[in-house]
Amino acid sequence: MTTSPDAPAVPRGLAGVVVTDTGLGDVRGREGFYHYRQYAAIELAENRSFEDVWYLMVHGDLPDRAAAADFAARTAALRTLPAEVSAALPAIARASAASGPLAGLRTALSLLGASAGFRPVYDIDAGHRREDALAACAAVPTILTALHRLGRGLEPVAPRADLPHAANYLYMLTGSEPGPEQVRAIERYLVSTVDHGFNASTFTARVVASTGADVAACLVAAVGALSGPLHGGAPSRALDTLDAIGTPDRIDGWIREQVLSGRRIMGFGHPVYRTEDPRSRMLKSIARGFGGPLVDFAVEVEAQVEAILAELKPGRELHTNVEFYAGVVMELCGLPRAMFTPTFCVARAVGWSAHILEQAEDSKIIRPAARYVGAPPPQPVPAP
Repeated sequence: MTTSPDAPAVPRGLAGVVVTDTGLGDVRGREGFYHYRQYAAIELAENRSFEDVWYLMVHGDLPDRAAAADFAARTAALRTLPAEVSAALPAIARASAASGPLAGLRTALSLLGASAGFRPVYDIDAGHRREDALAACAAVPTILTALHRLGRGLEPVAPRADLPHAANYLYMLTGSEPGPEQVRAIERYLVSTVDHGFNASTFTARVVASTGADVAACLVAAVGALSGPLHGGAPSRALDTLDAIGTPDRIDGWIREQVLSGRRIMGFGHPVYRTEDPRSRMLKSIARGFGGPLVDFAVEVEAQVEAILAELKPGRELHTNVEFYAGVVMELCGLPRAMFTPTFCVARAVGWSAHILEQAEDSKIIRPAARYVGAPPPQPVPAP
């Protein structure tokens, strides 16, 4: 569907356009605040487990102790992949060797949905949709860690039902049971990145869900959107910035060159926040808890970037975003850089699935219009 030239203009990229109602959360950029349901997301990250927040996104409230234990046991039991998916992972890893686990996840999720018999959300009730969503989200860490290890000539590590979600993810990734400090740091990161408004991948998941497609199809579409460098991939790129600077004496010159040439400084700036990103504030605190030269260097780079911007671009607010200190924390926890964005995907799959479930309650397909700006039709069709 197209519109006439005199139709109302819409901002590029739909910036600021409200496309639906949601009860899942919101981002208040001018305040530096975001929430899941009725709770501040950072407060949840500081005080509740990943499984509790997953339950909140799916069911709408936080579980009591009994419900939390039951939910953790149910989702842990879903971590083991169907035999057909496990058997295909070596071939998927070989095929996606140059692209990485996130590319392989798209294929594996499609296979998971087919082998598990996922049906279109339009054709099943809310309970069945929820079960499909839980199964897919529980499988994502297993798939990603297996693809990573296979890509490096290592055998996948089977999930352990006795470990919490974050600990099991790190265990499957490394083959060793992680320490409590690393587990809690990654768990807080995962909780803080479950959802964050109507970003490109979340909106993509909802568009596909509005067609009535199955949960796996919706998640594959969301992963595809996340794979774009303008959406995902920044945690490792932010660390690349620190590597490029190298030493404290090079910070001033390197940053000034970037700013004056108009190039982007990875790990800084956000399309919504006009003040400090609350996720960055929390992750900076986690990083400082670990301490060490990398943390000291990151803190110094942050301070100098803000000072140089205040001098060269007065009035322009540019602070660290979630990716800057996320990269530092994941590096300190021993995660390889190739797994930074896949780790983000482990968390965001839960947010995507919650949006898929919410969108499935609305039978209206998302079908926007476009303004035609090509040559005026109809033109005579030339003879061959």
